[in-house]
Amino acid sequence: MFQCPICEQNTSIPVGGASVLPQNLHLGFEVEVAGYMSKMTSNSDVACDQCAEGSSDPAVVFCCACHHFLCAFCLEHHKRNRIWSRHRIVGLDQEGARQLHTTMKPRDHYCSQPNHEDNKLNFYCETCSLLQRPIKWKSQEHLKMQTRVVTKLTGAIDENNRIIEQVEISKRTAFLAINQAFEILQQTLEERKRTLLSELEAISLSKTTALTLQKEQFEKMVGDIGHYTDMASQILQTHTDHEIVALGGLIPTELQATLKRVQTISLTPNQHSNISVSVKTDDLIRQLSKLGNIFDFYPSPSSCTWMSTSVARVGTRYHVKVQSKTSKGEEYPHGGVEVKGEMRSKTHNGAVVYGEVEDHRDGTYTITLTPQTAGPHQLLITMDGQHVQNSPNDLDVRPKRDYHTLCNAQQVIQCKAPRCVAIHDNGDIYVGSGDHCIYVFDQTGQRKSTIGSRGSGDGQFSYPSGISIKGDVLYVADSSNHRVQKLTSSGKFLHKFGQEGSGQGQFNFPVAVIIDSNNKLIVSDHYNHRIQIFNENGGWLLTIDGNGSGNHSFQSPWGLDLDPQGNIHVATHGSNTIKVFTKEGVYVRMYGDPNGPTGLAIDGEGYSLVSEYSGHCLSIYDPEGNKIHTVGNLKYPYGTALDPRDGSVFIANHGTNTVLKYCVHI
Repeated sequence: MFQCPICEQNTSIPVGGASVLPQNLHLGFEVEVAGYMSKMTSNSDVACDQCAEGSSDPAVVFCCACHHFLCAFCLEHHKRNRIWSRHRIVGLDQEGARQLHTTMKPRDHYCSQPNHEDNKLNFYCETCSLLQRPIKWKSQEHLKMQTRVVTKLTGAIDENNRIIEQVEISKRTAFLAINQAFEILQQTLEERKRTLLSELEAISLSKTTALTLQKEQFEKMVGDIGHYTDMASQILQTHTDHEIVALGGLIPTELQATLKRVQTISLTPNQHSNISVSVKTDDLIRQLSKLGNIFDFYPSPSSCTWMSTSVARVGTRYHVKVQSKTSKGEEYPHGGVEVKGEMRSKTHNGAVVYGEVEDHRDGTYTITLTPQTAGPHQLLITMDGQHVQNSPNDLDVRPKRDYHTLCNAQQVIQCKAPRCVAIHDNGDIYVGSGDHCIYVFDQTGQRKSTIGSRGSGDGQFSYPSGISIKGDVLYVADSSNHRVQKLTSSGKFLHKFGQEGSGQGQFNFPVAVIIDSNNKLIVSDHYNHRIQIFNENGGWLLTIDGNGSGNHSFQSPWGLDLDPQGNIHVATHGSNTIKVFTKEGVYVRMYGDPNGPTGLAIDGEGYSLVSEYSGHCLSIYDPEGNKIHTVGNLKYPYGTALDPRDGSVFIANHGTNTVLKYCVHI
């Protein structure tokens, strides 16, 4: 590494040393001038550049045009030449050295590239990597380049101006929306305030009226009692005994009736004084404090994400799903953004395949590309002309798998009534047998070990019908024990979950189990006609219920697998089709018409291999669900598996007590 003394940029020295670096003619000129000035101000004689070697006449002047030191004789010859006579001459002293730096002109330099030898270098040439001071651009090719660059820059400036205008329009629109929203809020609050005050007034009036009527009743009784009491006192004072007897019990009777009435009514106020109000403002204030957002609600290419596989196949459609997001990482829910995708070969002269883009109008896009050549490629995805996150990205394009070559089995492994098969990363073959155990075979078909035996204890099995392997962990659908068991690849029992029943987490003859990239277990619950999803410890998470009608319904599910997009494919043994659901249980599509499908395996490109128990064959479907090939001459095939190393196909051919291996040509 070395550092440029002018721009201070670090640069690696290429193979071949510093001599192969691009020339900096400006810096070279400065060095040349400094050398001349050093000679001019030294106390030593300077040799004449025009005289022959051995001449003793020292130089007395310097020609700024020829870059030559001249003696007195050569100076006279210089002055006599019609062309040279116009050159600037300076003396060999401090003043001459000072003038030299401002009057000396650079030598003419010529381009070293083919067909450019007669062109003087007057500017930086991007093709040739040479630099001279910026005087003018003589090359017609460079002039055209300048025009193109200026045109692009002018277009970019116009686009910026357009965006600035759009920003102002968006600002005004947002301003009006904010004002309108808060005016509506104010109106709503005022209306609610009036309603509450009106209800308060009605309740207060009702209470006051009832209490006033009760009070008036009490006051009348008090008046009546006082009145009769006063009359009785007055009669006793002013009347004789005969007159009192004559009046009889009139007054006491009225007084007694009044007193009795008092005893029959409640003297407690018929209304309480409390009028409660409940205006819970805390939650509302918190919500109002967060009400609304001002943000750049438009997709930001650098925040946008995409999903696809790292491997593509020649001649096979390759799908990329793009999710547009804002600069804050929020999903943008609208379409209409310009999305492009292309696949560039790193060989084959950089051949480019352009993708077809489908705008789903919800912020997601699907780019479909069909590579034509095998080898390393670059996948480029842009949004509004800018690369999205992780673009460009390396992509391996492999030759197309030729499933049409699947005709005759290359290997036959003897095994009693095989129900399922799975392949370990090391090539070992695990087979669930009608012997109610799991046989382990090496790559040559020789039996290595046996896992489990018939029974219901830990590590025992009753019709193991589905096996899934991840690392050195084994998951087994233990069908007649109505459970899933977790073991090491060597057979050590680790865990189990499930029991017979139809509730959450219960099973009725589970026949397949797979594990996804998030360690979620997906189980085919055969006679409950459903798919259940669990965490890795057996905790229930979700049920995809096939009981019902419409596209979501299915009967007697068997084989399961995941496609490259993470969708769940279900071989519905009782419905004779393959149904596809998201991991959230949302129906996506269905395809095929297999006859009693049991086993199901999907390769890295989305091809589905379906064993048909009643059809005695293996059917192969492309990623779009079109049947492309059938392997016949099977007998009641159950499970199907792919070797993760080379894509070889294994089939548990139940009716012939064999496991068959087919090699795929690529």
